[in-house]
Amino acid sequence: MLVQADELSRVVRDLVREARVVDFHTHLYPPVCRELFLRGIDDMLTYHYLLVETLRYGRIKPADFFALSKEQQADEVWKTLFVDHSPVSEACRGVLTVLKTYGLDAAPDSLAEIRAFFSKLSPEEHADRVFAAANLECLIMTNDAFDPVETAYWGPDFVRDKRFRAALRIDPLLNTPDEAMRFMRDKGYKTGPEMSAQTAAEMRRFLSDCADRIQPLYLAASLPPTFRWKDGTVRGQIMEEVIIPFCRERNIPAALMIGVRKLVNPAMRLGGDSVGRCCVASLEQMCLDNPDVNFLITLLSRENQHELCVAARKFPNLKIFGCWWFLNNPSLVKEITEMRMEMLGVSFIPQHSDARVLDHLIYKWMHSKEIIADVLIDNYRKLLETGWPLTKEDIKRDVDLLFSGNAKEVLGL
Repeated sequence: MLVQADELSRVVRDLVREARVVDFHTHLYPPVCRELFLRGIDDMLTYHYLLVETLRYGRIKPADFFALSKEQQADEVWKTLFVDHSPVSEACRGVLTVLKTYGLDAAPDSLAEIRAFFSKLSPEEHADRVFAAANLECLIMTNDAFDPVETAYWGPDFVRDKRFRAALRIDPLLNTPDEAMRFMRDKGYKTGPEMSAQTAAEMRRFLSDCADRIQPLYLAASLPPTFRWKDGTVRGQIMEEVIIPFCRERNIPAALMIGVRKLVNPAMRLGGDSVGRCCVASLEQMCLDNPDVNFLITLLSRENQHELCVAARKFPNLKIFGCWWFLNNPSLVKEITEMRMEMLGVSFIPQHSDARVLDHLIYKWMHSKEIIADVLIDNYRKLLETGWPLTKEDIKRDVDLLFSGNAKEVLGL
């Protein structure tokens, strides 16, 4: 069915709203991981985006704030950001979008009622409601091989719910290799204290043993802006001798999230990280040297985005995904998605939620879908102006690729 200009907006928005989503990167866990399964209003309010926004007002020192209980912290955030000031930031608006989706009337004096609503939801019911509201097919977790609290859950129950898919996260291996080697030695692997052929082989064995337990869809690491391919460091050796061979052997992609400067303000804890520009030329060389390995790349710095698009045009094994962390704000999502579509067509993954609290899935996908729909409408309108015939089936194909198809292809789903 041909789509006319006067119905284009409605058709696109309907198809985007109905599109099933594969969420490419989250920090969520299945309900079986009880203390790791973050959900509800207090977990939303104590999300680190809102914590640092609260602490900016200087009413309470970070040390005093973090000495409070979670409920007390949530009270402080609510009063500061939702009562004493208008909740206009994206993170605040996200909370309100979630509450509206649940049919809750959010107002400055409604926190007790909101808490009562969430207290009645079982973990399983809560997960079902969120997946339905976000129209999620599945999400990909962040599964840290060096976190004993999490790995204690790695068993049959951990992988039973196929809505929660695994990704093997190995940040310590690349960012603090000495500590990682000690960790592996304590587990019985013959690693270090120096890099050697045996150490590399034992690191690969460690990764294989972890992967056998959770069947990850990709290997993942968050890296500083100083990351370089073949830079002569221990990190560089591990990339060449461990990470790339492991991904090649398992036939899974390597997901690199680059640009975080850790704890520039340690007092802010999880909210204390900042951003830096990385070297895209080094990523190009890595893709050139390893054409049989898929690299899933998201960069934290806005200033890197155009270079990354250019690189993706040259290397089919470089797959761009999402607007990560500090870039996940409407104005920047729109700018970056427009540029990517102009340069890459629909051959990228426009967004991931990066959700740390279950309920985040609702607002992050609602808000992102609105923006992505706007970008699609603008590009399709330009297409119609050339006289090109556009059908509803064409649009549905493109929408499905953006929200799930491209992810499924690169992950082999």
